[in-house]
Amino acid sequence: MQKRYDAVCKVSDRRTATAEPQGNKVLEYFADDVFDNAKMAEYLSQTTYTKLAATVRGMKPLDPDIADEVAAAMKEWAVSRGATHYTHWFQPLTGGTAEKHDAFLNLSGGRAIFEFRGKNLSIGEPDASSFPSGGLRSTFEARGYTAWDPTSPAFIKRHANGATLCIPTVFCSYTGEVLDKKTPLLRSTQVLKKAIVRLMKAFGQPEEDVTVTLGPEQEYFLIDKKFYLQRPDLLQTGRTLYGAPPARHQQLEDHYFGSIPPRILAFMSDVETELWHLGIPAKTRHNEVAPAQFELAPIYEDLNLAVDHNMLVMEVLRQTADRYGLVCLLHEKPFAGVNGSGKHNNWGIAYGKRNLLDPGSDPAENAVFLTVLTAVIHALDCHSDMLRSAVSGLGNDHRLGANEAPPAVISIFLGAQLEDVISQLISGTVSAHVGGSPLRIGIDALPPLKRDATDRNRTSPFAFTGNKFEFRAPGSSQSCAEANIVLNTIVAEALDLLSDQIQTFTAANFHEKLQALLKEEITAHRRVIFNGDGYTSEWLAEAAKRGLPNLATTPEAIMPLLVEANQELFQRYGVLTQTELKSRYEVFREDYDRRLDIEGKIALELAKNVIRPVVMKEYLAIGGGSGCKAIMAVAEEIGALLEAMNAAIAVLETAIGCGSGIKPAMAELRRTVDALELLVDDGCWPLPKYREMLFIC
Repeated sequence: MQKRYDAVCKVSDRRTATAEPQGNKVLEYFADDVFDNAKMAEYLSQTTYTKLAATVRGMKPLDPDIADEVAAAMKEWAVSRGATHYTHWFQPLTGGTAEKHDAFLNLSGGRAIFEFRGKNLSIGEPDASSFPSGGLRSTFEARGYTAWDPTSPAFIKRHANGATLCIPTVFCSYTGEVLDKKTPLLRSTQVLKKAIVRLMKAFGQPEEDVTVTLGPEQEYFLIDKKFYLQRPDLLQTGRTLYGAPPARHQQLEDHYFGSIPPRILAFMSDVETELWHLGIPAKTRHNEVAPAQFELAPIYEDLNLAVDHNMLVMEVLRQTADRYGLVCLLHEKPFAGVNGSGKHNNWGIAYGKRNLLDPGSDPAENAVFLTVLTAVIHALDCHSDMLRSAVSGLGNDHRLGANEAPPAVISIFLGAQLEDVISQLISGTVSAHVGGSPLRIGIDALPPLKRDATDRNRTSPFAFTGNKFEFRAPGSSQSCAEANIVLNTIVAEALDLLSDQIQTFTAANFHEKLQALLKEEITAHRRVIFNGDGYTSEWLAEAAKRGLPNLATTPEAIMPLLVEANQELFQRYGVLTQTELKSRYEVFREDYDRRLDIEGKIALELAKNVIRPVVMKEYLAIGGGSGCKAIMAVAEEIGALLEAMNAAIAVLETAIGCGSGIKPAMAELRRTVDALELLVDDGCWPLPKYREMLFIC
């Protein structure tokens, strides 16, 4: 249609926007919109600063007596940066963020003043009835509370006409139930830290601060806004419900790490500038595998802060794209047949300055490393179902197991070197070590392990990558919180189980007993280790033989939330109660059903009101089957597909009406529509095509 061609012309004529060169200016403005440690030291008294800094480091609970001074200092700093409003910034179960802005403005004796007190900083009261709660809140029970999280610094968000002070907070109901993702994340991190301290004490190590770190790699697509606005499916669902595969997409493998187009590079530069002002350490940018797909990766940070920062990264990507006439697509599978977008969850643990997931060269470090490694193996074998539930969602169902995304079966990749160490540990035999050094079985004899001694496995959901674990299953639009809530909790349980036994060992038999314990644990849980190709049907068959769950769809994947043993675990560790886990099941199931219903209705609307009229005109224009054989053949082919399309429309209408069978009905309808796209006159096709959206920017 003419609109489609006009859009192509306008996009091709668009001049490349330019971003202001930053040079070394970033060193001057990095985190200038963050009320960080340096700002606290400048604006607070020494006594208050010392107390607050101890709370931020997790050493002491917050002293309520300092709230007024902190609030006054925060307001003074924010106003000096142009802020007129403040908000409690929280992360409800929508998967996004929420904020309600209040002005600093107040009246005193009829005069306007700026005021911000400790009570405004510490507690907020948003309406809790309109957020997902899984039945914890009803419409007539609206009260909810936000409470300041001092471990994540306040920051300023800017807009065209001003700025707002954002205070990271938790969100709970009037009766105390958790309604957000931050609260259980903080609880799970605390649980894991306690388990690490306990383990290190069993090894006779002095107590140190524990840091759980995260580096989330963010993948995304960019398309021109003119194409986006002509695709109701993208507008309503975030993905294309129709679209025939173009002759060329990613099969030439020329986009990955290729030269970044000027318009995209300018966009990336502006994104980084905004992120650096917010103290977000954006480090890497590059083309991803699929055309129009890109990635942004940060430097690793404290887990809670990294999750907050990733939520801001997604927001900045979307808002900056709009300024460039682009749209940032964060859906896990916006285009069928090419790579989907994930969010690689790089998770690590530090004890003081020591990375507990770095094998190291010291025998004592090796013993601790193997113990922590064993705990992770134990945790994933026993609770892979819960880890899979943490990355559930309609969008991710389309991605998992396709085009470099890991399969839905959760397994661990260790690589040849660690697999060799484990094999010898289990068998008790001595052979040449994969890393090149001889290995005597015995914890103290483990040789130094090279960080990159083995290859990577991009089909593994949970891979050891030298000094961390990379969980590759989270979807690009998802919060990292859910995955890390589960990961922290299940590893804490496994560490505690090992510590229960290790603390009974005597100095005389410590290493002998430890080796026997690790051998027993790894032997019992080795089934979850898989170093091969996770895409093959052979692996799926082998995984079934091993008893590993294959929860391919969200309705299956969220069922573990209702398993009593899982509920007992999370309640025992104080991360989530049985009621809260049940409510999460209800929230996730409702979200899935609603999104699927929306997709079905949009697919139906497009087929009936946009695509079918065009096809019927085309069919009538070529004579409805009259004329020469070639015309008759084309007409008959279009006519047969039109009949099939009508039948598929009827099936989808029935499926939407009864609320079941929507996905297969949509798939069948798409098959006919995509076939018609390749037959109908290109000038008549109403929707921007893949070849345009993916390659014209």
